[in-house]
Amino acid sequence: MKFSIELSCESSQEWLDMVMSDFNSFLQDHANCERKASAMAMSFVAKYPDRVEIIPELIETGIEELEHFKAVYEIMERHGVKLPAEIGQDIYVKQLVDQCRSGKIDRFLDRLLLASIIECRGAERFKLVADALEEGELKKFYKMLWTSEAKHGNIFVKMALNYFDKDEVYNRLEELNNLEGEVLKSLPLKPALH
Repeated sequence: MKFSIELSCESSQEWLDMVMSDFNSFLQDHANCERKASAMAMSFVAKYPDRVEIIPELIETGIEELEHFKAVYEIMERHGVKLPAEIGQDIYVKQLVDQCRSGKIDRFLDRLLLASIIECRGAERFKLVADALEEGELKKFYKMLWTSEAKHGNIFVKMALNYFDKDEVYNRLEELNNLEGEVLKSLPLKPALH
């Protein structure tokens, strides 16, 4: 069953062209995003240890994202691409997190829903990348990632539905989804996932 909603806008062909023209930089950014996604899943466990219903799925998601990081890193090694010396701030994620409400309960809901939206955007972009790549190892890898990220988009909404009313969840998800579209369109294009 699908729990997430459709993104409010599509990624541009210009973004895809930039990624394809500097794929090594995209791989570096992608690796960083997988590391951050793993840490984000585990930060939910650390911040909300009383939310026992979702802890097993959060741990599983954190491990899966770390496995994705390992897989990207192995691809980078084979292609002679090094990890960047620094993990730069992800302006896209920062602008989205800045939209979170401040109350503990409201922030919990907003962070879960933003995690869903970010995973859905990742799925959309991995599909675009997979479709643009020639047959081979990279195409197969990004097809696999596309389905995995789409699953994660559903997981975080499903988690929210454990604690919040369906109407509240989907109304707020729609608001944040529209904000995500505005943020995405406002950012300069670069060979990065976000």
